[in-house]
Amino acid sequence: MTNFSSPCVAAIQMVSTHDIEANLREAERLLTESACAGARVAVLPENFAVLATSQMVDCGQREASHAPVIRQFLADQARRLGIWIVGGSLPLSQRPDGTLIEGRVRATALVYDDQGNEVGRYDKIHLFDAMVEDAHGQYRESDTFEPGESVVTVETPVGRLGMAICYDLRFPELFRALREKGAEWICLPSAFTWQTGDAHWHALIRARAIENQVWVVAPGQGGQNSQRRRTYGHSLICDPWGKVVSEITEDGPGVITATIDADHLANVRARMPVWEHRRL
Repeated sequence: MTNFSSPCVAAIQMVSTHDIEANLREAERLLTESACAGARVAVLPENFAVLATSQMVDCGQREASHAPVIRQFLADQARRLGIWIVGGSLPLSQRPDGTLIEGRVRATALVYDDQGNEVGRYDKIHLFDAMVEDAHGQYRESDTFEPGESVVTVETPVGRLGMAICYDLRFPELFRALREKGAEWICLPSAFTWQTGDAHWHALIRARAIENQVWVVAPGQGGQNSQRRRTYGHSLICDPWGKVVSEITEDGPGVITATIDADHLANVRARMPVWEHRRL
């Protein structure tokens, strides 16, 4: 189904709800659309399967068991479609070393190859504890989530991937560390609030791409997810010069694709070698 000669990636926008089964059906539809569009790697948004805070711990325990639902879904879809999948984020009550977490979970992005093997894991480092002028008001991810601590890159068919999730975008030192580890493109599965997204989404993504001369693939939640929660959407793919090459500008689910052009990346880095010019 996929054109394996093309270094094409897909960013998937969703409007996930509190219905996990419905979220997975929608993710399956959009992953299939991504594969049909020629994507070798498809990136799902943050909280693509589980949105409700009240469901996180129970789901995280299930995903750490011998009978995970979401992890099995991702492996099955990658194998069925013959593509790599970055599983946005899902709750997981197990640390990378195998120890279990009591009472909280980690917000984890898992990478699956086209054979359905789990080949990468990133646990969200920066947790969103903030006041926002929306119907939700206060967000305190640290009440539910334990922060990760590792900077993660993964070799993929379209280049070395650096991994980040949503609120990580506001911490440029993480993106610096990812470039230091050889990242050529960075994924940013997100669920930005409408207010913060409208203020900062485009500016921050373009800045991180420009500063580090990397491609950024940023799929988001986009629409009215619940009575109290509206997400910004505007899923986009940005090139290493800071140009937005593809974007979903409307609320609602969708798929965008772009080619991770290695020649363009090398040209940008060669013509303005900022990495060699650093003094601090």
